[in-house]
Amino acid sequence: MSERHRSIVDVHLVLVEDGRILLSRRHNTGYEDGRYHLVSGHLEAGESIVDAVVREAAEEIGIGLAADDLDCVHVMHHSNPGEEARVGFFFRAWAWTGEPVNREPEKCSDLAWFPLDALPRNVIAYPAEALRHIADGVPFSLHGW
Repeated sequence: MSERHRSIVDVHLVLVEDGRILLSRRHNTGYEDGRYHLVSGHLEAGESIVDAVVREAAEEIGIGLAADDLDCVHVMHHSNPGEEARVGFFFRAWAWTGEPVNREPEKCSDLAWFPLDALPRNVIAYPAEALRHIADGVPFSLHGW
């Protein structure tokens, strides 16, 4: 009998204000450094996916989120050659408390708002594709398979 597959679960925050989206530039992480990404992180043991989004938002950018203000807008099963496949859940926040600030300068060299229709060229491929799917109303996608 084969062993059950287990997957890494990522959570991603889609924070939009006045037609602009918040992105962070990775730094000193060993993965896609110098490229932009959504505020994101991994699900921890014993944590719900929604709790993970709320925690990551507080840890990375210092904002408060309420579960009722979050909608899951996309799910992506992502495969990157040489790494374990992962499932990413993308949540849009409709309200939050506080102003986003870079609370992890050792991992993030820039935190900036970009127009939704003019993202920087150096956005990591899978969140960039997820954002296109979100704009098109596509709830699920595969990436890298």
